[in-house]
Amino acid sequence: MPDTTAPAAPVLPLGPEETLHVLVPSRALAEAVEAVSPRVRAHRFDPADGVPTGEEARAQVMVPRGGGDIGAEVLEALPELRLVQLMSAGAEKFVGRLPERVTLCNARGAHTPATAEWAVAATLAAQRGIPHFTRAQDAGRWDFRTEHSLVGAKVLMVGAGDIGRTIGAMMAGFDVELTYVARTARDGVRSIDELPQLLPEADVVVLIVPVTPQTTGLVDAAFLAAMKDDALLVNAARGVVVDTDALLAELTSGRLRAALDVTEPEPLPEGHPLWSAPGLLLTPHVGGAVPDTNARAAAAVTDQLRRVLAGEPLQNVVDEY
Repeated sequence: MPDTTAPAAPVLPLGPEETLHVLVPSRALAEAVEAVSPRVRAHRFDPADGVPTGEEARAQVMVPRGGGDIGAEVLEALPELRLVQLMSAGAEKFVGRLPERVTLCNARGAHTPATAEWAVAATLAAQRGIPHFTRAQDAGRWDFRTEHSLVGAKVLMVGAGDIGRTIGAMMAGFDVELTYVARTARDGVRSIDELPQLLPEADVVVLIVPVTPQTTGLVDAAFLAAMKDDALLVNAARGVVVDTDALLAELTSGRLRAALDVTEPEPLPEGHPLWSAPGLLLTPHVGGAVPDTNARAAAAVTDQLRRVLAGEPLQNVVDEY
């Protein structure tokens, strides 16, 4: 029989008295990191300033700013680097781009409550026509009309991870008929290969998948054409998951509606047709932007460093897609 045992999480090698050097993007995080232990030395570093030098170049851990990219020249200047710890859940900028010696970990869970809250809020707002009524209020116009409802709706959750499950739990109070879809089928989760059969039945389709070769461009013209008339597409994932031109065509025709927190391109440039597309609720990638998110992301970093110092396996290791 094949061995189906999951591989053990890696442990960052560190001597019992060795100083742990950590590159961080802010003063606040530096203070939080050094409060973990006297053995931790934080160095504020911004790749825009060049490559690490001096003690910075001894760093075994790097925390990029906002999930920002790391150039090859920076990695080459860090021969002792063993861990890149993100403060975001999305890791697509780093997968497959780090040396084999470096483990990539994300901040799984740090953005979960806020992102799930956005998805539910955006779905409710779009279903109940809040954008229309807000514009009517700005114009001083009493514009009564009947809109849609989330109560009892058939919701297709494309993504069955931590955030998708949290969105589902939040929507449960609306008596929705919820179906989860993921890359592979399992108990209570349908396979992504079943989308052509599932899409025509859904009133609301929520996207909350990581960016992978399989999910990039997943929502193309055929995907959208399979959705039922007047259905709502909610994208809380990444802009590249959706074919922008194909979505614009459906919105312009009035056949579909959408709520987007992410776009391709992003930021959305001035004059882009998405700004004026009918049936669209658009926010500027603010799903995780609530006051507690930074604290939760910082806690993910400090908890990881405690594991490193204790010789424990790393958490939230990002597997190659």
